[in-house]
Amino acid sequence: MTLSAAERRALLRVARVAIARAIGAPAEPDAPREPVSTDSGRASAGAFVSLHRRDGDELRGCIGCFEGRGTLEETVARMAVEAATRDPRFPPVRPFELGGLTIEISVLGPMLELADPAAVEVGNHGLVVSRGSHRGVLLPQVATECGWSREEFLDHTCLKAGLGRGDWRRPGTRLETFTAEVFADASE
Repeated sequence: MTLSAAERRALLRVARVAIARAIGAPAEPDAPREPVSTDSGRASAGAFVSLHRRDGDELRGCIGCFEGRGTLEETVARMAVEAATRDPRFPPVRPFELGGLTIEISVLGPMLELADPAAVEVGNHGLVVSRGSHRGVLLPQVATECGWSREEFLDHTCLKAGLGRGDWRRPGTRLETFTAEVFADASE
């Protein structure tokens, strides 16, 4: 089941307000908003929040979890704050930056172990590759945005895990897929 347009708008607002409060930026007034329904079984869904600079669509932060704790709203708010303040690849978002950021939310479907790498559907599946203590995750939209083939997507997920290209073929490497409902806003 998919989220309605009103639910998507509400989650995007939850993320933006949570970030504003966490970084000390002026928050929007608490205007009435549509509640986010959890009737679709997404109350404990995992979510990733990605922040992009509008001037060039450059990544500014991305953090997520595969299983939510609490409601979807709570998970999105927590991941938004983490993406803005704790992504180790970037310094924390500063208050003046918030207006120039696009917020993208990926609400995750269930994780499924993958027996056959040929079953990966570029643009539909996200990937998790793990081997020992190494683990790499790429969201479904990444392969499409980069124009990757299935094999390139698998290779890049291995690289993100700190493994080598083609390690997805090695015995003992675990592959999992998931789907995601992806939506974004522009700065308000």
